[in-house]
Amino acid sequence: MNLILQTTMLGLFFGTFGTTLGGIIGVCLKNTSNKFLSFILSFASGLMMAIICFDLIPEALGITGIFNVIIGVTFGVTIMIMCDVIVQKKFTYNTNLTTKNSLLKTGIIVSIGLAIHNFPEGLAIGSGFEVSQKIGLSLAIAICLHDIPEGLSMAVPMNNGGINKFKVILLVILSGITTGIGAFLGAIVGSISERIISICLSFAAGAMLYIVSGELVPESNKLYSGRLSAIGNMLGFVIGMLVTIL
Repeated sequence: MNLILQTTMLGLFFGTFGTTLGGIIGVCLKNTSNKFLSFILSFASGLMMAIICFDLIPEALGITGIFNVIIGVTFGVTIMIMCDVIVQKKFTYNTNLTTKNSLLKTGIIVSIGLAIHNFPEGLAIGSGFEVSQKIGLSLAIAICLHDIPEGLSMAVPMNNGGINKFKVILLVILSGITTGIGAFLGAIVGSISERIISICLSFAAGAMLYIVSGELVPESNKLYSGRLSAIGNMLGFVIGMLVTIL
Protein backbone atom coordinates (compact mmCIF):
# COMPACT_ATOMS: atom_id res chain seq x y z
CA MET A 1 0.00 0.00 0.00
CA ASN A 2 2.87 2.37 0.83
CA LEU A 3 4.45 1.67 -2.58
CA ILE A 4 1.18 2.49 -4.38
CA LEU A 5 0.86 5.75 -2.42
CA GLN A 6 4.49 6.65 -3.11
CA THR A 7 4.09 5.94 -6.84
CA THR A 8 0.89 7.99 -7.00
CA MET A 9 2.49 10.97 -5.24
CA LEU A 10 5.55 10.86 -7.50
CA GLY A 11 3.35 10.67 -10.60
CA LEU A 12 1.27 13.58 -9.30
CA PHE A 13 4.35 15.67 -8.50
CA PHE A 14 6.19 15.14 -11.78
CA GLY A 15 2.95 15.39 -13.79
CA THR A 16 2.03 18.77 -12.31
CA PHE A 17 5.51 20.26 -11.83
CA GLY A 18 6.43 20.37 -15.53
CA THR A 19 3.10 21.78 -16.73
CA THR A 20 2.98 24.26 -13.82
CA LEU A 21 6.48 25.54 -14.58
CA GLY A 22 5.52 25.96 -18.23
CA GLY A 23 2.32 27.72 -17.17
CA ILE A 24 4.19 30.16 -14.93
CA ILE A 25 6.56 31.01 -17.79
CA GLY A 26 3.54 31.48 -20.06
CA VAL A 27 1.73 33.96 -17.81
CA CYS A 28 4.95 35.90 -17.13
CA LEU A 29 5.72 36.55 -20.80
CA LYS A 30 5.25 40.23 -21.57
CA ASN A 31 5.35 40.25 -25.38
CA THR A 32 1.79 39.52 -26.48
CA SER A 33 1.87 40.69 -30.11
CA ASN A 34 0.04 38.57 -32.68
CA LYS A 35 3.39 37.67 -34.22
CA PHE A 36 4.71 36.34 -30.91
CA LEU A 37 1.49 34.48 -30.07
CA SER A 38 1.53 32.87 -33.51
CA PHE A 39 5.12 31.71 -32.90
CA ILE A 40 4.20 30.15 -29.52
CA LEU A 41 1.18 28.32 -30.96
CA SER A 42 3.22 27.10 -33.96
CA PHE A 43 5.98 25.95 -31.62
CA ALA A 44 3.43 24.02 -29.54
CA SER A 45 1.96 22.38 -32.64
CA GLY A 46 5.40 21.22 -33.80
CA LEU A 47 6.20 19.89 -30.34
CA MET A 48 2.94 17.95 -30.14
CA MET A 49 3.38 16.48 -33.63
CA ALA A 50 6.82 15.20 -32.62
CA ILE A 51 5.37 13.60 -29.46
CA ILE A 52 2.63 11.97 -31.57
CA CYS A 53 5.04 10.70 -34.26
CA PHE A 54 8.03 9.65 -32.15
CA ASP A 55 6.53 8.80 -28.77
CA LEU A 56 2.82 7.94 -28.52
CA ILE A 57 2.19 6.14 -31.83
CA PRO A 58 5.48 4.11 -31.91
CA GLU A 59 4.96 3.13 -28.26
CA ALA A 60 1.39 2.02 -28.96
CA LEU A 61 2.42 0.09 -32.08
CA GLY A 62 5.20 -1.61 -30.12
CA ILE A 63 2.67 -2.93 -27.59
CA THR A 64 -0.09 -4.15 -29.93
CA GLY A 65 -1.08 -4.07 -33.60
CA ILE A 66 -2.25 -1.29 -35.88
CA PHE A 67 -5.96 -2.10 -35.37
CA ASN A 68 -5.95 -1.06 -31.70
CA VAL A 69 -3.96 2.06 -32.55
CA ILE A 70 -6.52 3.11 -35.19
CA ILE A 71 -9.35 2.55 -32.69
CA GLY A 72 -7.60 4.70 -30.08
CA VAL A 73 -6.72 7.53 -32.50
CA THR A 74 -10.24 7.61 -33.96
CA PHE A 75 -11.78 7.69 -30.49
CA GLY A 76 -9.41 10.47 -29.38
CA VAL A 77 -10.20 12.64 -32.42
CA THR A 78 -13.96 12.05 -31.98
CA ILE A 79 -13.92 13.02 -28.29
CA MET A 80 -11.94 16.20 -29.01
CA ILE A 81 -14.37 17.19 -31.79
CA MET A 82 -17.23 16.79 -29.32
CA CYS A 83 -15.32 18.88 -26.73
CA ASP A 84 -14.64 21.53 -29.37
CA VAL A 85 -18.32 21.78 -30.28
CA ILE A 86 -19.35 22.06 -26.61
CA VAL A 87 -16.70 24.71 -25.83
CA GLN A 88 -17.54 26.71 -28.96
CA LYS A 89 -21.20 26.94 -27.90
CA LYS A 90 -20.08 28.66 -24.70
CA PHE A 91 -18.60 31.61 -26.58
CA THR A 92 -20.52 34.55 -28.01
CA TYR A 93 -18.42 36.14 -30.71
CA ASN A 94 -18.58 39.79 -31.67
CA THR A 95 -16.35 41.92 -33.89
CA ASN A 96 -14.28 43.42 -31.07
CA LEU A 97 -13.67 40.21 -29.12
CA THR A 98 -13.14 37.63 -31.85
CA THR A 99 -9.38 37.25 -31.37
CA LYS A 100 -9.59 37.16 -27.57
CA ASN A 101 -12.42 34.60 -27.52
CA SER A 102 -10.70 32.53 -30.17
CA LEU A 103 -7.48 32.40 -28.11
CA LEU A 104 -9.44 31.50 -24.99
CA LYS A 105 -11.21 28.68 -26.81
CA THR A 106 -7.87 27.37 -28.08
CA GLY A 107 -6.42 27.42 -24.56
CA ILE A 108 -9.38 25.49 -23.15
CA ILE A 109 -9.22 22.84 -25.90
CA VAL A 110 -5.46 22.46 -25.37
CA SER A 111 -6.00 22.03 -21.61
CA ILE A 112 -8.56 19.26 -22.19
CA GLY A 113 -6.21 17.53 -24.62
CA LEU A 114 -3.26 17.74 -22.23
CA ALA A 115 -5.34 16.32 -19.38
CA ILE A 116 -6.21 13.37 -21.64
CA HIS A 117 -2.59 13.04 -22.77
CA ASN A 118 -1.28 13.03 -19.18
CA PHE A 119 -3.32 9.98 -18.18
CA PRO A 120 -1.40 7.34 -20.23
CA GLU A 121 1.83 9.06 -19.16
CA GLY A 122 0.79 8.38 -15.56
CA LEU A 123 0.05 4.76 -16.47
CA ALA A 124 3.59 4.50 -17.85
CA ILE A 125 5.06 5.91 -14.62
CA GLY A 126 3.01 3.57 -12.43
CA SER A 127 3.83 0.51 -14.54
CA GLY A 128 7.50 1.55 -14.64
CA PHE A 129 7.75 1.65 -10.85
CA GLU A 130 6.27 -1.86 -10.77
CA VAL A 131 9.29 -3.01 -12.81
CA SER A 132 11.91 -1.06 -10.86
CA GLN A 133 12.30 2.23 -9.03
CA LYS A 134 15.02 3.34 -11.48
CA ILE A 135 12.81 2.84 -14.56
CA GLY A 136 9.84 4.54 -12.92
CA LEU A 137 11.89 7.55 -11.83
CA SER A 138 13.54 7.90 -15.26
CA LEU A 139 10.13 7.89 -16.95
CA ALA A 140 8.76 10.44 -14.45
CA ILE A 141 11.66 12.87 -15.03
CA ALA A 142 11.44 12.55 -18.83
CA ILE A 143 7.69 13.19 -18.75
CA CYS A 144 8.19 16.16 -16.43
CA LEU A 145 10.66 17.78 -18.86
CA HIS A 146 8.42 17.49 -21.90
CA ASP A 147 5.43 18.79 -19.91
CA ILE A 148 7.12 22.21 -19.55
CA PRO A 149 6.53 23.43 -23.14
CA GLU A 150 3.07 21.84 -23.08
CA GLY A 151 2.15 23.93 -20.04
CA LEU A 152 3.44 26.97 -21.91
CA SER A 153 1.27 26.18 -24.94
CA MET A 154 -1.77 26.00 -22.69
CA ALA A 155 -1.08 29.10 -20.57
CA VAL A 156 -0.21 31.62 -23.31
CA PRO A 157 -3.52 31.52 -25.24
CA MET A 158 -5.60 31.37 -22.05
CA ASN A 159 -3.73 34.29 -20.49
CA ASN A 160 -4.08 36.37 -23.66
CA GLY A 161 -7.69 35.26 -23.95
CA GLY A 162 -8.49 37.19 -20.78
CA ILE A 163 -8.30 34.60 -17.97
CA ASN A 164 -6.76 35.77 -14.68
CA LYS A 165 -3.12 34.65 -14.25
CA PHE A 166 -3.81 32.73 -11.02
CA LYS A 167 -6.76 30.94 -12.61
CA VAL A 168 -4.56 29.99 -15.58
CA ILE A 169 -2.00 28.45 -13.21
CA LEU A 170 -4.76 26.59 -11.37
CA LEU A 171 -6.11 25.16 -14.64
CA VAL A 172 -2.59 24.15 -15.70
CA ILE A 173 -2.11 22.32 -12.39
CA LEU A 174 -5.47 20.57 -12.78
CA SER A 175 -4.49 19.33 -16.25
CA GLY A 176 -1.49 17.57 -14.70
CA ILE A 177 -3.50 15.78 -11.99
CA THR A 178 -4.51 13.05 -14.46
CA THR A 179 -0.85 11.94 -14.43
CA GLY A 180 -1.23 11.08 -10.75
CA ILE A 181 -4.49 9.23 -11.45
CA GLY A 182 -2.79 7.24 -14.19
CA ALA A 183 0.19 6.46 -11.93
CA PHE A 184 -2.20 5.24 -9.22
CA LEU A 185 -3.98 2.87 -11.62
CA GLY A 186 -0.68 1.72 -13.13
CA ALA A 187 0.70 0.94 -9.67
CA ILE A 188 -2.45 -0.99 -8.66
CA VAL A 189 -2.79 -3.06 -11.79
CA GLY A 190 0.94 -3.46 -12.38
CA SER A 191 0.89 -5.61 -15.49
CA ILE A 192 -2.16 -3.79 -16.85
CA SER A 193 -3.63 -5.11 -20.12
CA GLU A 194 -1.29 -4.25 -22.99
CA ARG A 195 -4.26 -3.62 -25.25
CA ILE A 196 -5.67 -1.04 -22.81
CA ILE A 197 -2.31 0.76 -22.56
CA SER A 198 -1.99 0.79 -26.37
CA ILE A 199 -5.49 2.22 -26.82
CA CYS A 200 -4.85 4.85 -24.09
CA LEU A 201 -1.65 5.97 -25.82
CA SER A 202 -3.40 6.05 -29.21
CA PHE A 203 -6.35 7.91 -27.69
CA ALA A 204 -3.95 10.58 -26.42
CA ALA A 205 -2.30 10.73 -29.86
CA GLY A 206 -5.70 11.25 -31.52
CA ALA A 207 -6.63 14.00 -29.06
CA MET A 208 -3.35 15.81 -29.66
CA LEU A 209 -3.65 15.35 -33.44
CA TYR A 210 -6.98 17.18 -33.38
CA ILE A 211 -5.53 19.94 -31.19
CA VAL A 212 -2.71 20.49 -33.69
CA SER A 213 -4.85 20.29 -36.85
CA GLY A 214 -8.06 21.83 -35.58
CA GLU A 215 -6.85 24.47 -33.13
CA LEU A 216 -3.16 25.39 -32.96
CA VAL A 217 -2.28 25.58 -36.67
CA PRO A 218 -5.47 27.44 -37.77
CA GLU A 219 -5.22 29.88 -34.84
CA SER A 220 -1.53 30.48 -35.49
CA ASN A 221 -2.15 31.23 -39.18
CA LYS A 222 -5.05 33.51 -38.26
CA LEU A 223 -2.83 35.58 -35.95
CA TYR A 224 0.18 35.81 -38.27
CA SER A 225 0.97 34.02 -41.54
CA GLY A 226 4.63 35.01 -41.95
CA ARG A 227 7.81 32.93 -41.95
CA LEU A 228 8.22 33.15 -38.16
CA SER A 229 5.23 30.82 -37.67
CA ALA A 230 6.84 28.18 -39.88
CA ILE A 231 10.13 28.54 -38.00
CA GLY A 232 8.28 28.10 -34.69
CA ASN A 233 6.61 24.94 -35.98
CA MET A 234 9.89 23.41 -37.16
CA LEU A 235 11.72 24.43 -33.98
CA GLY A 236 8.99 22.82 -31.87
CA PHE A 237 9.19 19.64 -33.94
CA VAL A 238 12.99 19.37 -33.53
CA ILE A 239 12.85 20.04 -29.77
CA GLY A 240 10.00 17.53 -29.52
CA MET A 241 12.22 14.90 -31.16
CA LEU A 242 14.98 15.61 -28.66
CA VAL A 243 12.54 15.42 -25.74
CA THR A 244 11.17 12.03 -26.81
CA ILE A 245 14.62 10.39 -26.70
CA LEU A 246 15.31 11.48 -23.11
